[in-house]
Amino acid sequence: MIGFGSKNFSIAIHIANRPELDEYRDLKVLKALSPQEIDQIVLKTGNHWRKIFNVSAKFIYQIHTQGQESWQAYRDQILFQEKSPVALLFSAPPPAETQAPDVIHIVAGRTYAKELGLEGLFWLDDQFAINETQSLIVCPYLDYRQLSNARIETLVSLVEKLQHKPEDI
Repeated sequence: MIGFGSKNFSIAIHIANRPELDEYRDLKVLKALSPQEIDQIVLKTGNHWRKIFNVSAKFIYQIHTQGQESWQAYRDQILFQEKSPVALLFSAPPPAETQAPDVIHIVAGRTYAKELGLEGLFWLDDQFAINETQSLIVCPYLDYRQLSNARIETLVSLVEKLQHKPEDI
Protein backbone atom coordinates (compact mmCIF):
# COMPACT_ATOMS: atom_id res chain seq x y z
CA MET A 1 0.00 0.00 0.00
CA ILE A 2 1.30 3.39 -1.02
CA GLY A 3 -0.31 6.61 0.13
CA PHE A 4 -1.36 8.71 3.10
CA GLY A 5 -2.98 7.49 6.31
CA SER A 6 -2.81 5.05 9.17
CA LYS A 7 -2.35 1.32 8.65
CA ASN A 8 -5.55 0.80 10.66
CA PHE A 9 -7.93 2.21 8.05
CA SER A 10 -11.44 0.92 7.40
CA ILE A 11 -11.94 2.93 4.20
CA ALA A 12 -9.40 3.23 1.40
CA ILE A 13 -9.78 5.93 -1.23
CA HIS A 14 -7.79 5.04 -4.34
CA ILE A 15 -6.66 7.92 -6.55
CA ALA A 16 -4.68 7.88 -9.79
CA ASN A 17 -2.18 10.59 -8.88
CA ARG A 18 -0.06 11.81 -6.00
CA PRO A 19 1.34 15.23 -5.05
CA GLU A 20 4.14 16.19 -7.44
CA LEU A 21 6.63 16.87 -4.68
CA ASP A 22 10.02 15.26 -4.20
CA GLU A 23 9.11 13.83 -0.80
CA TYR A 24 6.14 11.89 -2.26
CA ARG A 25 7.26 11.14 -5.81
CA ASP A 26 9.07 7.93 -4.79
CA LEU A 27 6.91 7.09 -1.77
CA LYS A 28 6.64 3.30 -1.45
CA VAL A 29 4.76 2.94 1.85
CA LEU A 30 1.61 4.07 3.64
CA LYS A 31 2.64 7.26 5.43
CA ALA A 32 0.59 8.88 8.18
CA LEU A 33 0.60 12.62 7.58
CA SER A 34 1.82 14.83 10.36
CA PRO A 35 -0.17 17.82 11.63
CA GLN A 36 0.20 20.73 9.19
CA GLU A 37 1.41 18.46 6.37
CA ILE A 38 -1.79 18.95 4.39
CA ASP A 39 -1.25 22.72 4.61
CA GLN A 40 2.31 22.28 3.32
CA ILE A 41 1.18 20.11 0.40
CA VAL A 42 -1.51 22.63 -0.55
CA LEU A 43 0.95 25.53 -0.21
CA LYS A 44 3.42 23.83 -2.55
CA THR A 45 1.00 22.30 -5.06
CA GLY A 46 -1.98 24.63 -5.16
CA ASN A 47 -5.70 24.35 -5.69
CA HIS A 48 -5.88 20.80 -7.06
CA TRP A 49 -4.71 19.16 -3.84
CA ARG A 50 -6.67 21.61 -1.67
CA LYS A 51 -9.82 20.35 -3.41
CA ILE A 52 -8.85 16.71 -2.91
CA PHE A 53 -8.24 17.19 0.82
CA ASN A 54 -11.35 19.33 1.33
CA VAL A 55 -13.69 16.98 -0.54
CA SER A 56 -12.18 13.98 1.28
CA ALA A 57 -12.70 15.68 4.64
CA LYS A 58 -16.29 16.66 3.81
CA PHE A 59 -17.09 13.08 2.87
CA ILE A 60 -15.28 11.31 5.70
CA TYR A 61 -16.54 13.73 8.36
CA GLN A 62 -20.10 12.58 7.63
CA ILE A 63 -19.13 9.01 8.52
CA HIS A 64 -16.43 9.46 11.21
CA THR A 65 -16.59 12.81 13.03
CA GLN A 66 -14.20 11.57 15.74
CA GLY A 67 -15.33 14.38 18.01
CA GLN A 68 -14.48 17.19 15.61
CA GLU A 69 -16.78 20.23 15.34
CA SER A 70 -16.56 20.60 11.55
CA TRP A 71 -15.14 18.99 8.45
CA GLN A 72 -12.45 21.71 8.45
CA ALA A 73 -11.34 20.73 11.95
CA TYR A 74 -11.43 17.08 10.90
CA ARG A 75 -9.22 17.87 7.89
CA ASP A 76 -6.70 19.77 10.00
CA GLN A 77 -6.56 17.41 12.98
CA ILE A 78 -7.27 13.87 11.73
CA LEU A 79 -7.44 13.49 7.94
CA PHE A 80 -4.91 10.88 6.73
CA GLN A 81 -2.98 11.15 10.00
CA GLU A 82 -2.23 8.37 12.49
CA LYS A 83 -5.76 8.49 14.01
CA SER A 84 -7.52 8.51 10.64
CA PRO A 85 -9.84 5.61 9.82
CA VAL A 86 -9.35 6.42 6.13
CA ALA A 87 -6.34 6.14 3.83
CA LEU A 88 -5.68 7.88 0.51
CA LEU A 89 -3.90 5.31 -1.64
CA PHE A 90 -1.89 5.91 -4.79
CA SER A 91 -2.28 2.27 -5.78
CA ALA A 92 -5.06 0.06 -7.10
CA PRO A 93 -7.34 -1.89 -4.78
CA PRO A 94 -5.87 -5.29 -3.93
CA PRO A 95 -7.32 -8.40 -5.58
CA ALA A 96 -10.54 -9.53 -3.92
CA GLU A 97 -8.94 -12.65 -2.46
CA THR A 98 -6.32 -10.61 -0.57
CA GLN A 99 -8.55 -7.78 0.68
CA ALA A 100 -9.11 -7.27 4.37
CA PRO A 101 -12.75 -8.24 4.98
CA ASP A 102 -13.80 -5.06 6.78
CA VAL A 103 -12.20 -2.50 4.45
CA ILE A 104 -14.29 -0.53 1.97
CA HIS A 105 -12.42 0.49 -1.18
CA ILE A 106 -13.42 3.64 -3.08
CA VAL A 107 -11.97 4.36 -6.50
CA ALA A 108 -12.07 8.08 -7.22
CA GLY A 109 -12.90 8.68 -10.86
CA ARG A 110 -14.68 6.68 -13.53
CA THR A 111 -11.68 6.99 -15.87
CA TYR A 112 -9.33 5.58 -13.25
CA ALA A 113 -11.76 2.71 -12.58
CA LYS A 114 -11.78 1.88 -16.30
CA GLU A 115 -7.97 2.03 -16.44
CA LEU A 116 -7.84 -0.46 -13.56
CA GLY A 117 -10.15 -2.85 -15.41
CA LEU A 118 -12.34 -3.42 -12.38
CA GLU A 119 -14.81 -6.24 -12.82
CA GLY A 120 -18.19 -7.01 -11.34
CA LEU A 121 -19.29 -3.38 -11.06
CA PHE A 122 -22.97 -2.51 -11.04
CA TRP A 123 -23.34 1.04 -12.37
CA LEU A 124 -26.03 2.90 -10.45
CA ASP A 125 -25.82 5.89 -12.80
CA ASP A 126 -23.12 7.72 -14.80
CA GLN A 127 -21.28 8.64 -11.60
CA PHE A 128 -21.42 5.71 -9.19
CA ALA A 129 -20.79 1.98 -9.37
CA ILE A 130 -20.65 -0.66 -6.67
CA ASN A 131 -19.44 -4.20 -6.21
CA GLU A 132 -20.96 -5.30 -2.92
CA THR A 133 -19.13 -8.62 -2.69
CA GLN A 134 -15.77 -6.82 -2.94
CA SER A 135 -16.86 -3.81 -0.84
CA LEU A 136 -15.86 -1.56 -3.74
CA ILE A 137 -17.37 1.73 -4.85
CA VAL A 138 -16.51 3.91 -7.84
CA CYS A 139 -17.34 7.57 -7.33
CA PRO A 140 -16.59 10.86 -9.09
CA TYR A 141 -13.11 12.35 -8.74
CA LEU A 142 -12.39 14.27 -5.52
CA ASP A 143 -13.24 17.71 -6.88
CA TYR A 144 -16.05 20.11 -5.93
CA ARG A 145 -17.65 20.02 -9.38
CA GLN A 146 -17.44 16.25 -9.80
CA LEU A 147 -18.09 15.14 -6.21
CA SER A 148 -20.54 17.83 -5.20
CA ASN A 149 -22.24 17.96 -1.80
CA ALA A 150 -25.24 16.05 -3.21
CA ARG A 151 -22.95 13.36 -4.62
CA ILE A 152 -21.07 13.19 -1.31
CA GLU A 153 -24.44 12.29 0.27
CA THR A 154 -24.81 9.47 -2.27
CA LEU A 155 -21.30 8.23 -1.51
CA VAL A 156 -21.99 8.32 2.24
CA SER A 157 -25.15 6.24 1.75
CA LEU A 158 -23.25 3.67 -0.36
CA VAL A 159 -20.51 3.38 2.27
CA GLU A 160 -23.11 2.98 5.01
CA LYS A 161 -24.81 0.28 2.95
CA LEU A 162 -21.54 -1.65 2.70
CA GLN A 163 -20.78 -1.13 6.39
CA HIS A 164 -24.09 -2.75 7.30
CA LYS A 165 -24.27 -5.49 4.67
CA PRO A 166 -25.06 -9.03 5.79
CA GLU A 167 -21.97 -11.19 6.35
CA ASP A 168 -23.13 -13.87 3.91
CA ILE A 169 -22.91 -11.68 0.78
